[in-house]
Amino acid sequence: MALAKLVGTGRRRSFDGVPRQTLTVAAAIFAVGVVYANIFALPDALLIGILFVCGIYALLFLTVGPTSTSTDRIGIADWVLSGASVACGIYFFTIRADLANHITLLRPLPGDQLFFGTLLLALTIEAARRTTGIGLTIVLLIFLAYNLWGHLIPPPLGHGFIDFGSFVDVLMYTTDGVFGVPIQVAASYVFLFVMFGSVLSHAGGAEFMFQLAAALTGRSPGGPAKIAVISSGMYGMISGSPTSDVATTGSITIPIMKRLGYSPRFAGAVEVAASTGGAAMPPVMGSAAFILAEYTGIDYRNVVLAALIPAILYYIGVYLQVHFRAVRQGLQGVKDVDPVQETLKTGWVFVIPLVVITVALLMGYTPTYVAVYGTVALVVASLLTKRTRMTPRKMLEGLGEATIRMLPVAGACAAAGLIIGGLTMTGLALKTSSLVLMLSGSGPFVVLLLAAGIAILLGLGMPTPSAYILAAVLVGPAFTVVGLPLLASNMFLLYFALLSALTPPIAVAAYTASAIADEDPMKIAVTSVKLAAIGFILPFFFVWNEALLAQGSALEIGVAALGGIVATTLLALALEVELKPIVRVVILAAAAAALSPYLFLSIPVTVLAIALGIWRRTRKLATDPAHQERTISQR
Repeated sequence: MALAKLVGTGRRRSFDGVPRQTLTVAAAIFAVGVVYANIFALPDALLIGILFVCGIYALLFLTVGPTSTSTDRIGIADWVLSGASVACGIYFFTIRADLANHITLLRPLPGDQLFFGTLLLALTIEAARRTTGIGLTIVLLIFLAYNLWGHLIPPPLGHGFIDFGSFVDVLMYTTDGVFGVPIQVAASYVFLFVMFGSVLSHAGGAEFMFQLAAALTGRSPGGPAKIAVISSGMYGMISGSPTSDVATTGSITIPIMKRLGYSPRFAGAVEVAASTGGAAMPPVMGSAAFILAEYTGIDYRNVVLAALIPAILYYIGVYLQVHFRAVRQGLQGVKDVDPVQETLKTGWVFVIPLVVITVALLMGYTPTYVAVYGTVALVVASLLTKRTRMTPRKMLEGLGEATIRMLPVAGACAAAGLIIGGLTMTGLALKTSSLVLMLSGSGPFVVLLLAAGIAILLGLGMPTPSAYILAAVLVGPAFTVVGLPLLASNMFLLYFALLSALTPPIAVAAYTASAIADEDPMKIAVTSVKLAAIGFILPFFFVWNEALLAQGSALEIGVAALGGIVATTLLALALEVELKPIVRVVILAAAAAALSPYLFLSIPVTVLAIALGIWRRTRKLATDPAHQERTISQR
């Protein structure tokens, strides 16, 4: 558990009574301010980023303790840091006219600007440490040190001298540093969708998702594990965080699986694998997807459409592996679950906002308005039944919880902005891409392998949004040189940044599951990697075959989707069913062929695999005595 402490974050304080009510009201007011700024006000990007960061920090230092063992009592240092955040916000707001006319590096910063810029820089480092742990903080400090003292390093990694004033000017007074793309996205799209998810949860949406998953799959073999797969996928697409998804749905599903005889290792691994894919599941996805859209300039609607097939295939893969293992090990289902009709009778109102979000996306509305429309539709729909009705108190708590949920996201995005600003300032990004190209010999496949390794390594010490954007900045130019498509290559990085949450040796999602399952986190991580195997394979194939990202003709996309289902099924068979080695090899080769962009290869293999599957199923039913008895009784 020493490794868990290494990447641990500050403890989130728990308040009661008046302090809790005060914090909830303050957080809700902040949420309303963010909504107003995004919908009605049109300040410049730098100013809205500054006010968002300073407001978040003021709440963060009061809500998150400095260590994992902090008490609920707010210390003097926390009050000082919170007050300093407010002071920075007030100062930057008073000089907003100067900020609007500021020309970077034209003249040295005045003393007051240098002081408050340095203060906000220090607050950002501490906020990152408290919310994301020591991993990202160490990476951040290394890059900041490189900016200031990299001129002492000989070529080719060294750079020209950067004085401290210029360093602060670029990182704190432009949109190239802490207030860059990550924090701009966090202050708009991400916050609004987190607000939607928080309000949905307070209306009972998370409970409905679990009950629906139980009604659909609970009675079948491996029912509890299948419930975890479906409910975690549904909840994950609105939470966008593997660790919070594990903590929320895993606290229900993991104990149920253990109680019915599932090993703690398998129970935890199922939840981790299922929760990790949620941030790649449309229509909401996670914060990294919004950053991808903003960074690449690709319309978010196109990102969502491109993510649909791979996300479905990911969950089909996890589901089938759970099913085949359950059949092989005789794992039972849950007997006492409500039927689907009964579940929908009380929870059908939650389908309305999801439909509104999907329709708004397809109609071309920006993510900002999509999130607002979805939240409004949710509140209105909740009024249709007494059980789901949003009272003023629930609404207040939902808005406040949205702000609190944004604390770690904002800390990670602000830190990522600092690192990206430093990379741009020093030119290290281009040097890294050149190094990747040199090591790969400019071969696309080797570039992808190196990029996957970089994304996973970055993700071992930081959240998915930070890992993705840093990988994109470091490796993106190499992708361009070797001619890889912009959307496919960035989706590739997104997937591997996401999968780092379950990849050893850190696997932050596995540590969360280990506390619930009471099992070694490394054992959970290793098993979850196997269950999520399709996630590690798919990115290479959708770069090779863009039809998997809904790019191309209707025929190509249809064949790719059907071939993907066949390939995913074959991979699950190869991993979970006892087979001879030669048969396993043939099945894996057939799976690769089904995912091929060459129709003359993928179509015959897909058709043959489907025909064999139907034949095998028909033959099994024909020899099943129970099936024969049911057929006779029906006649």
